[in-house]
Amino acid sequence: MKSLHRPDLFCWSEFNPERNVDFHSIAWIRPEGNVLVDPLPLSEHDWAHLQSLGGAKWIVITNSDHLRASQEIAEKTGAQIAAPGGEQATFPIPVQRWLGDGDLVVPGLNALELHGSKTPGELAFLLEQTTLITGDLVRAHQAGSLMLLPDAKLLDRSQAIASVRRLAQLSQIEAVLVGDGWQIFHDGHTYLQGLLD
Repeated sequence: MKSLHRPDLFCWSEFNPERNVDFHSIAWIRPEGNVLVDPLPLSEHDWAHLQSLGGAKWIVITNSDHLRASQEIAEKTGAQIAAPGGEQATFPIPVQRWLGDGDLVVPGLNALELHGSKTPGELAFLLEQTTLITGDLVRAHQAGSLMLLPDAKLLDRSQAIASVRRLAQLSQIEAVLVGDGWQIFHDGHTYLQGLLD
């Protein structure tokens, strides 16, 4: 796994040729048990690295299109799975906890519910007020800028814009770690504001 902008954050990735971008998964390493976000399959190297850091206690999923290897990793690590409450009726794998807006996943990690994306109640996660982790709605297919999910995939563009406007009001955000594309490690709040322009 690759080190990110904080010593307790790691990432592993997979190139998607259809979109010409990397898909990413995040590991937050913490003494009380590690949290994985939208976990992709792990290579042998990354699996050994994760195990050396303590495995996983929680897997959090931003939306049902980002299931990836969540179930398999949960079975191997004993991690519990948390997912968007907005998809409770149709979510395709077993979930131990449903998350809604403002829910505390673990101390320091809050769920933010986004509306208008391609699935109901897509989640983003705010880590200690300064790092935003997104799934599908906010992405970055070109280095140095953020973009929205294309209009054709949005359930409601006006709701999607309102959700991004809310994220852009979080003035302490420094980093935006996207599920799809290029990560932003500095001035995240400014990039989110720029997304609205």
